[in-house]
Amino acid sequence: MTTRDQFQNELDTLNEDIIKLANAAGQALDDAVDSFFNQDGELAKQVIDNDKKIDRKESEINDRTILLIAKQQPVATDLRRVITALKILTDIERMGDNAKNIAKSTIRLGKNASVIPSDLRDMHKTTKDMLYSATQAFKYEDITIARKLAEMDDQVDKQYKTIISELLGETATHPDKIQYIMQIAFTARYLERFADHITNVGESILYLVKGEYYNLN
Repeated sequence: MTTRDQFQNELDTLNEDIIKLANAAGQALDDAVDSFFNQDGELAKQVIDNDKKIDRKESEINDRTILLIAKQQPVATDLRRVITALKILTDIERMGDNAKNIAKSTIRLGKNASVIPSDLRDMHKTTKDMLYSATQAFKYEDITIARKLAEMDDQVDKQYKTIISELLGETATHPDKIQYIMQIAFTARYLERFADHITNVGESILYLVKGEYYNLN
């Protein structure tokens, strides 16, 4: 096997591992949101424990990527691919952190008879659609899909503002529910931050393909 073939194989493995890690962060988000809606403390604890696995895997892939740079000393487009991989890894790890934070909100909220706003589910769905689009854009280096992440992120931002606006009304009329209101607000914020990191992935893909920095936020 030539040095070039070996580099390409390692790069392909790296890309596959990044997509798997993104999917793991997406599963963490699903579980965290489910734990919040169902007030499932045990599931929330699993999300928190599993975040350590995401962190370890991110660190392992990161180390392997740096070693790849040291061994192969890539230039031009190849170097951009490796740099992009490192940036995307960081964003995925932070996505996992936001899922973990939602799980922590579940635990803080505890058993609460109040109904969780359905708008959070809508926000979660839009965010998951974004994550799927981002992984497809990364897999196929598709800048058309990457650019669409900006519009999807705008939708998440609108959903977030709607939820916060409604919660402000709740604060005025139900001051006794402040803990409930705070945890809803925090969860909405963590979802919004999760989506922001997906948008960062889109920017990284645009940098990879075009060689220029773009701002999708």
